[in-house]
Amino acid sequence: MIPALVTEAQTGSPALNISIFVVFVVVTLAIVVKVASGHKTASQMYTGGASFSGRQNGLAIAGDYLSAASFLGIAGAIALQGYDGFLYSIGFLVAWLVALLLVAELFRNTGRFTLADVLTYRLKQRPMRIATASSVLAVSFFYLLAQMAGAGGLVSLLLGVDGAMAQNVVIAVVGIVMVAYVMIGGMKGTTWVQMIKAVLLIFAVAVMTVWVLGKFGMNLSGLMQAAVDKNPEAGEKLLEPGLKYGESLTTKIDFISLSLALVLGTAGLPHVLQRFYTVPTSQQARKSVEWAIWLIGGFYLLTLVIGYGAGALVGPDVIANAPGKANAAAPLLAYELGGSVLLGIVSGIAFATILAVVAGLTITASASVAHDLYNQVFKNGTATQDEEVKVSRYAALGTGVVAILGGMLAKDQNIAFLVALAFAVAASANLPTILYSLFWRRFNTRGALWSMYGGLGSALVLIAFSPVVSGSETAMIPGADFAIFPLANPGLISIPLGFFLGWLGSVTSQEFNRAKYAEMEVRSLTGHGVAEVVDH
Repeated sequence: MIPALVTEAQTGSPALNISIFVVFVVVTLAIVVKVASGHKTASQMYTGGASFSGRQNGLAIAGDYLSAASFLGIAGAIALQGYDGFLYSIGFLVAWLVALLLVAELFRNTGRFTLADVLTYRLKQRPMRIATASSVLAVSFFYLLAQMAGAGGLVSLLLGVDGAMAQNVVIAVVGIVMVAYVMIGGMKGTTWVQMIKAVLLIFAVAVMTVWVLGKFGMNLSGLMQAAVDKNPEAGEKLLEPGLKYGESLTTKIDFISLSLALVLGTAGLPHVLQRFYTVPTSQQARKSVEWAIWLIGGFYLLTLVIGYGAGALVGPDVIANAPGKANAAAPLLAYELGGSVLLGIVSGIAFATILAVVAGLTITASASVAHDLYNQVFKNGTATQDEEVKVSRYAALGTGVVAILGGMLAKDQNIAFLVALAFAVAASANLPTILYSLFWRRFNTRGALWSMYGGLGSALVLIAFSPVVSGSETAMIPGADFAIFPLANPGLISIPLGFFLGWLGSVTSQEFNRAKYAEMEVRSLTGHGVAEVVDH
């Protein structure tokens, strides 16, 4: 039986909820059309013509990074798992230090459009572009799963519908709108949506934070105690480590694996890395990350209050029985605070969050298909920009179809957890290759291919045979049980394996271009020779 609060939230004022939701979609779509009108070159499609300042791009990065996992998934994880749920926030934030210190400026100096531009600078073009495209598409797929799953639960709550078929229809509609954003607006339109969405999301969460604390006399301790009282099954364990990741040796090891994936994954996420190309200089790229860290850090501190607030005011039983389960915690808290009006506003902002992130992911995936595979591999670099942009649009459409089907399979999974899988794949396949390319003189094509395919393959195989896919109540295939790998996140195995294979492949190959490495080193450190593409 569905608890009363969820029933009221579903049937209280669906017309109002949908009206606010539609306004958000129409306004953001109008913005996309306005800023992205006119003929698009490849630069405008993939990087917005490198026309954004560091502050603007930092805001857009925050909008891109603060995904459904950050808002819906983490809030639900904290509400149900307390301290262990907040570890997601800590991991996602700390990861930016790796991106800032090791990757951002050097990456911007070396490439132009995609991750493969950096990795092929001193390595063989064709095999590296194929490997990189494979990795980019895999990471984008897992990240898209999380966003689409969040959209299904969120809009189902708004519409007052339940059941698998209804949520599948919602996910399909979200996918269609997402493809429209990308095909109409490209990177410039998407960036503006991400900037606006970041401001709205941070403001809404700040208002909810003050509102929640106000109900407990601005006393955080009182709020946490109320969450403990509301959840007698967990009790005081909500306030200490171990509720989810301390029950057994397996869960403790799983926590270590998750931590590795979260901290190392951001610097390998292709849709985040591609944002460094939307600014005109490497200094602006570094400034982007500095702005992003402040905005993202402030937001994640607020999730602590939102999560415990949902646990205290809504309760774990109501959350667990809502459409989307844990992912519905933040919208249900909004309903508890401000009724259908606040629920509609917060859900509309959350939906804009999903659209903006999904659009960014889709651009990255389509750029990899059009620029790396179609132009550089199949056409040997001879395709015109119009042809490349046309192929990127078709790729965006294909990405939308895959995202819809995957979202239908993963709709009952916690979003933050699904994103952690994307982080694990990125840290296993992309990060070792990126760091070796930028910093290790001896690195070569064999090492890069072994690292990328080995990290990617091991991560995917371990996920396929983990409790995420089968053998557990929340598995993607509930009736099956072929889970032979005990950990839910593969990072502990696949990340070190990616680094090891990169080293092993390099030292067993004689390939080494000293002059090309020296050229790349100068370029990455100074920016000398970077093609400054600024199309206004």
